[in-house]
This record gives sequence, C-alpha cells and structure tokens, in this order.
Amino acid sequence: MKHNMRPPKGGPGGRPMAKKGTMKRLVKMLFSFYPVMLPVALFCVIFNAVVSSVPSLFMQNVISVIEKYWKVGDWASAKPEILSIVGVLVIFYILSLASGVIYNQLMAIITQGTLQKLRCKMFDKMQDLPIKYFDTHNHGDIMSHYTNDIDTLRQLVSQSVPQLIISAITIITVFSIMLYFSVWMALVVVIGIVAMTMVTKKVGGNSSKYFIRQQQAVGKTEGFIEEMMNGQKVVKVFCREEECKNEFDLVNDQLFEDAEKANKYANILMPILGNIGNVLYVIVALAGGALMTFNVPNLSISGIAMGISIVVPFLNMTKQFCGNIGQVSNQINSIVMGLAGADRIFELIDEQPETDEGYVTLVNARENADGTLTECSERTNVWAWKHPHGDGTTTYTRLMGDVRLNQVDFGYTDEKIVLHDITIFAEPGQKVAFVGATGAGKTTITNLINRFYDIADGKIRYDGININKIKKADLRRSLGIVLQDTNLFTGTVMDNIRYGRLDASDEECKAAAKLAGAHDFITRLPDGYNTELSGNGANLSQGQRQLLAIARAAVADPPVMILDEATSSIDTRTEAIVQKGMDALMHGRTVFVIAHRLSTVKNSDVIMVLENGRIIEKGSHEKLIADKGKYYQLYTGAFELE
Repeated sequence: MKHNMRPPKGGPGGRPMAKKGTMKRLVKMLFSFYPVMLPVALFCVIFNAVVSSVPSLFMQNVISVIEKYWKVGDWASAKPEILSIVGVLVIFYILSLASGVIYNQLMAIITQGTLQKLRCKMFDKMQDLPIKYFDTHNHGDIMSHYTNDIDTLRQLVSQSVPQLIISAITIITVFSIMLYFSVWMALVVVIGIVAMTMVTKKVGGNSSKYFIRQQQAVGKTEGFIEEMMNGQKVVKVFCREEECKNEFDLVNDQLFEDAEKANKYANILMPILGNIGNVLYVIVALAGGALMTFNVPNLSISGIAMGISIVVPFLNMTKQFCGNIGQVSNQINSIVMGLAGADRIFELIDEQPETDEGYVTLVNARENADGTLTECSERTNVWAWKHPHGDGTTTYTRLMGDVRLNQVDFGYTDEKIVLHDITIFAEPGQKVAFVGATGAGKTTITNLINRFYDIADGKIRYDGININKIKKADLRRSLGIVLQDTNLFTGTVMDNIRYGRLDASDEECKAAAKLAGAHDFITRLPDGYNTELSGNGANLSQGQRQLLAIARAAVADPPVMILDEATSSIDTRTEAIVQKGMDALMHGRTVFVIAHRLSTVKNSDVIMVLENGRIIEKGSHEKLIADKGKYYQLYTGAFELE
C-alpha cells in the first residue's frame, strides 16, 4: 500500500506559490461580514499605534524644561510645566488603553465570527459538490481545511495583520517625528533601514517559501493519518505495521523538513534584526554626540537646536523604530502561512458545485375523478412529476418507477470510456439484477441513474422524462439506495432509521426495521431504539449496520430501489430472514440489484451480465441457464467472479 505523494503545485521546481489577490479577497470578505465593526476596529488600531509614538515628542519637551531650569536652578517654576506635560501624557495613555480594549474586544468578535462563517461556507459548499470531488480528494486533506487552515487564518486575522498595521503605522509616525527633530539623525537611521530590508528580503523570502510548503505538508500528513485510521484492520490483518511506519516516516519527514527550514529562517531573522538595531542605536548615539561636539547646525522642521533634548528621545525612537521593523519582518511569515491557509480555504469554496439544469420537480398529487393529477400541498400517497413547458402549460406525470437506459456510454474521463452501449428497460415493479466481475461497471450504472455522474452519450429516461430535465434532489428523493459500505451517523438507532425520511413517525420507523429484519436485534440493544450510536455504529456488527441501512431505505418508501451488495455482509442464516423482508420491500417497486451471490438474484425478472463495461447477456435466470453462457458458468461454478 503506497501512499500517493504528489508534488506540491506551484512555480518552477514545484515551488508553491501564493495566489495573487488572496489578501484583497480576504479583506473584502471581512468588510462584507462586518461593515461597521471592522472599520471601528481598524480606527482603534491606527489610533493606538499613533498614540504610542507621541510620548517621544513630550520627552523632548520634558528634557528641554529640565535643561532650561537646570541652568537657573529655579525648580519651583519647572514643576507646573512638567506636571502639565505629564498630565497630557496620562490622557494619551488613557485613550490608548481605551482604544486597545475596544480593539481587542471587537477583533475577538470579528475573528471568531469570520471563522464561524467560513466553516459554514465550506460545509455548505461541500453539500453542493459532486461525488467526483470526494472520489478524487483525500478526506484527511479536506478535514485539514476545517482545522489547520482555519487556525492559520485565525492567527492571520486576529494577530498578524493587526500587528503588521500597528507596526507599520508606528514606523511611519516615529520616522516622521525623527524628521521633525533632525534630518541628519534620520538619515543615519535610514542606513539601518536599508540593512534591515536587505536581510528581511533574503532570509524572509526563504522562510515564506517553506511556510507555504509546510501548510501543504500538514494537509498531506493529516490525510495519511486518516487513511491509516480507516484501514487499521487491514493493516493488522496483513501485518503491514512496519511498512506503514516507514511510509508515515516519509510523510512526517517531509513535514519536518519544510517546517524546520521555515522556522530556521524565521528564528534567525529576529536575532539578526535585533543586533542590527543595537548597532544602529550605538551609531545614532555616536552621530548625535558628534553633531553636538562639532556644533553642526540642526537641519529640522522643528527648528530646535541640536542638543541633549534631541539626542535622548531620538535614541528612544531608534529602539522603538527597530523593534517595529523586526515585528513587521516577523509577522510576514505568519501572514504568508495564513494566506496559504486562506488559499486552500478559498480553493474549496471556489470548487465548481454540482451542476443541475433540471426543472422537473417531484410533488404530492391528488388523483381527480377523470384520472388526471393535481398538485397537493398535503402529503399524499401519490407522487407526480411536475413538468412545466415552454408554452406556459404544466403537466403532471405519475411517479411509477419506469427507468430506461438507451445506448448509454460513460467515462470518468473523456479519454477512457468504461460503459459502452448500455441499454436497459426496467418497467415499474420489475427487479433487474446486475452480475459480473469487479470493475465490470455494475455500480457505475446505478451511479448514472441517480446522476452521481452524467453520461457521455445516450439517454436515460425516468417515467418517460429525460433525467437531465429532473432536478437532482427530486430525482434522488424518488430513489432508495442501500450501499455495500454502510454509513451511520452519531445519534440513536431511531434517528438513523428516520434519516431516510425525517417526518416518519416512530411507528413507521419500527415497521421499516421489522421489514428489514432489524427489529429483533434492536430490541436486544441496551436502550432499544434509543441506543446511542457513534463512530459509524462501531458498537454494532457489520451485518447489523447493514440491516439498519436497509431499514433506512425502507422508511423512505421510494418507488425505485437500488441495492448495491446490500446483503454482502450478512451471514447466510440472516440473509434468509432479510430476504423475506427485502422481497416485501421490493414488492411493487422497480429494483436494481447488484450482487455477487447469485442466489439473491435468481428470482429477478431480468439479469444483466456485464463484462468490461458491456452487457454480454440478459434474460431471466431460467433463460440464461438454458443458454449456457457466462451466467451458466458462474452459476454452476465453472467460472468464478473475481
């Protein structure tokens, strides 16, 4: 069992690339979710960033006052000025605190609300996706959208972007104040900016590349783990534990390699920038001292002469400036990783939904005295196809279960056709069976009837109506399907049976269980029909799960039944009991049966023998035995199904 390790998508050499416009789309989406709350939060962020930079101005004033009164020794006169400056500072800090509290409260609502809405969007989209999507995508990787990708997006919205805005505003504000104080000193800081930018571009670019790969590797790892969990019994039966460990090591090593490189580059970035900041601090101090020593005229907007009142706040602003440059560089990696998660989320949301151009619907109907049908708002035992026409008229066709396939071809891809010239006439009440080797196309035919896939050529008609004209939801509502692989949901036994028809009463659910032969084992459960099931019915045997699936189809009471190896997991004794219920369930219905056990299909009206996507024989059991063809060989054991 070899895990499919697909190379990451992206640029040359398989390098992953973030999609353009993801941030723009994310911001637009956030504003659509919170058109008032988000602007208020952004205002608070910007206000907080500006206010945090203002104290540098007041520090210069405080030093100037101290320097002024130090010379004359009049400290009593200095006190009122210093207190007024401190009072203004206190007001600024109170406003900063208030804006910070408001911002944090709003961002908590915005972040969690956005994630809640996105999860709903993803889940809603999943319900609209075709079966083909789930057949071609790893389920664990899909789950990763709801866990890992959502978490990286949470970090992006709640921390990375706001911190980036705060740092950017702080940098702009501080640098503006620097220019206000001294252009010469500001030019010295520009040297540090150039050095920091070059380092960030080199180191940060490498870490961003591996953060994107890390995000993809996490999805692959979760997909592999999910695959192994589902196949744990198979792994143990064939003693493949060591091989699975080795395969997991390959997947896990790839994740480790990408994560290690991403974090290695990210972790060395901050120390480098921090030391550049320290060096810049020393250079600014030396430059300030030199400018004061040599009495260089101060080139500034403020007009303040170069002195200690300029150099001291400048040093403070230098540390603040470098710290925020480092914050910007640090947040870029988190933003890249968050955008990679957003890309994957948007990819799922942007998947093409299952197309449905049908306009014929299934409605409750009442039969009139003249034999015509009229739509009825109440539930009746009569169903009809409501067929609107181009001339404005509407006709009602009774739902009978007449299914006809005429010269149908189908391929999962255009290059490979797997069904050829399939022609089947299933009249109401007939039982049609499909037999043949695995891969012959038996299940594929039933997937075409319920339009899990659309045909490449030919026609499929349901009660004389082309099924392409019938809305898929209404088409599938008229079909009952029991699959070989049963799926039960968390809830009671009664809930799982009622899943076939949500408005079914308890009595109807119990009647369906009796019909399927499930009533006896259900009554022996700890809480009977109220027994809680979890983990796809892990506390039931495979046969019991299949009986519940049959009961679920029975309560739906559809005119057409599809039984895909419905009794494959039931022992021979139980099969005899179930067969009676199945016969009652199939009475008066059009039934398509797929079975390897030929004993379950011998009473079918028509048996279709398939081979390599073609019908090679068809007829009743007696006719096919008399013909002594492939079916005869299968039945007599001269040839076995693969």
